[in-house]
Amino acid sequence: MAKVQVGLVQMSCTADKQENLDKAILKVREAAAKGAQIVCLQELFTSLYFCDVEDYDNFDLAEAIPGPSTDALQVVAKELGVVIIASLFEKRAEGLYHNTTAILDADGAYLGKYRKMHIPDDPAYYEKFYFTPGDLGYKVFQTKFAKIGILICWDQWYPEASRITALMGADILFYPTAIGWATDQDEETNKDQYNAWQTIQRSHAVANGVPVVSVNRVGFEQDGAMKFWGGSFAANAQGKILYLGSHDNEETEVVTLDLSESDFFRRHWPFLRDRRIDSYQPITKRYIDED
Repeated sequence: MAKVQVGLVQMSCTADKQENLDKAILKVREAAAKGAQIVCLQELFTSLYFCDVEDYDNFDLAEAIPGPSTDALQVVAKELGVVIIASLFEKRAEGLYHNTTAILDADGAYLGKYRKMHIPDDPAYYEKFYFTPGDLGYKVFQTKFAKIGILICWDQWYPEASRITALMGADILFYPTAIGWATDQDEETNKDQYNAWQTIQRSHAVANGVPVVSVNRVGFEQDGAMKFWGGSFAANAQGKILYLGSHDNEETEVVTLDLSESDFFRRHWPFLRDRRIDSYQPITKRYIDED
């Protein structure tokens, strides 16, 4: 299938987990009504972004995968005939938790999960307190409509992650994400941060010759100290922006991705072909020095 209709759901969240899940399902229905075949939800969409504090009670938000949320979404996926990309807080075992995305195929089948590999630990993003780094490696999933690669938020900054996922045959790279601005920052800093975030992801599209879809949450959280900046977007295999979400509003948008463009761009700009894989061994070092 050369062309795929992809739905991006950019929404705000509340402290009510069921309310957020119900809202996401309504948004999936909205995307499907607009023709979406694959619908991507934002990172940790069933809750507020709780990693702004180190609070043991927040572990109660986690659930098994498969579990209650995937069960509910599987029914919706089968009913609507859409693929759903669902980012959830996974309880793997007692005291063992991951930031995980589940993939549900258009017939409702659970295809598997990807566990976030890169875990940040920044002010207001204390994810290492909650999440064990992923141990499943990088993943692609053959869905009804495309072979999709899933990465999560902080993974966005790492060209190694996108490269490996693309080399595994991903037709599209999806990034569920949750990132925002501290509300006491100046506008120039805000602009620079957003541009850096978008640019690095568009570069993954260019370097690998695959479309990139990034879905971010929106709205004020953390008692007004954080404005999640939305700005969800889809870019084609040459990094061209096909859709750009607002910084302020909830949006459900459907974008057409022409997967045949990957072959076209890889022929004319053969970055993938011309890689000097024999010279890349040093990249496995933490830093290239004498120690």
